[in-house]
Amino acid sequence: MLQMTREEFEGLVSEALDRVPPELTRLMDNVAVFVEDEPPAEDPELLGLYEGIPLTERGEWYAGALPDRILVFMGPTLRMCAREGGDREMVVEEVEITVVHEIAHHFGIDDARLHDLGYG
Repeated sequence: MLQMTREEFEGLVSEALDRVPPELTRLMDNVAVFVEDEPPAEDPELLGLYEGIPLTERGEWYAGALPDRILVFMGPTLRMCAREGGDREMVVEEVEITVVHEIAHHFGIDDARLHDLGYG
């Protein structure tokens, strides 16, 4: 398995967020990003998860809602990269793909469209 500390992995997530174009990050609203060690037991290979109400579905009733959450899972990301013979650079790529994928869900883009765009 690839070895990486939680702090290093969190740094990769932060760097991936920094690479999102400012014109998009300015549009993000009421969303927080977290690193978790492992995903829910029912989906152990999950790399990321968006929990919330996409911007495209929010209406007038949305005021005062708790922040949406983007979760990036360290364990499965490192295991997947190790299985594929990857290195730290592969982890960097996978974290960036996962972050972009989950941000896209915040904007209301579904999995089918993300796969078409190469962020599957």
